[in-house]
Amino acid sequence: MTLIAVVLLLCSVVVYWAQIIIFHDAPHTFFYLLQDLAFVPIQVMLVVLLIERLLEEREKQAMLHKLNMVIGAFFSELGTRLLGEVTPAVEGREQVRERLALKGDWRRHDFEQAIGFARQFAYKINLGQLDLEALRDSLVSKREFMLRLLENPNLLEHERFTDLLWAIFHLTEELSARASLRNLSENDRVHLAEDTRRAYSQLAAEWVAYAQHLQAAYPFLFSLVVRTHPMQERPSAAIA
Repeated sequence: MTLIAVVLLLCSVVVYWAQIIIFHDAPHTFFYLLQDLAFVPIQVMLVVLLIERLLEEREKQAMLHKLNMVIGAFFSELGTRLLGEVTPAVEGREQVRERLALKGDWRRHDFEQAIGFARQFAYKINLGQLDLEALRDSLVSKREFMLRLLENPNLLEHERFTDLLWAIFHLTEELSARASLRNLSENDRVHLAEDTRRAYSQLAAEWVAYAQHLQAAYPFLFSLVVRTHPMQERPSAAIA
């Protein structure tokens, strides 16, 4: 690197020397040399800022790619199945299914509307429609998986998804902490319904957002999600 700098500096000296010899105008040569030197700090600043911005953008894209891989693993292992298990217990589930039923021809506006609905809908959970023991066993079987996800440093950049994991983890702990999930008191039922509602509302919104990412980045995976998602009556991977 030092050798290259020396060579470039010598080349510059030779060019200026040749200009003086050829045109016999040393004052103007030194005048323009000083002008060029005056602009060097500005050039350096512009180059540094540009390179820094490019590097930051590249790092951000790499981080988002890793983060979406983590989110994809979550929905493959747990998220989509949990969505299907709890949706039948949601009061007004017909409206939820209608508004969140992904279609292959959805555009950005459709996703934005669905995400807005998923975040603002007043969910109410009917525990009588849920098999709490099966739900507990399903969540407990994925506890270690969720803990590993929470250890991923990339999740610090995605607060909503981190909140979703904590909500599901809390629901898991609440269900596991009870010796029996049968003949629950009214207070227990209200508390568990609220924990389930909190987890489901965040899950629905993040699921739609993830599907939007798949449509843009991995359309072949999005096609499978459209065919198998639990917001439709007969999900099937088979292509009609």
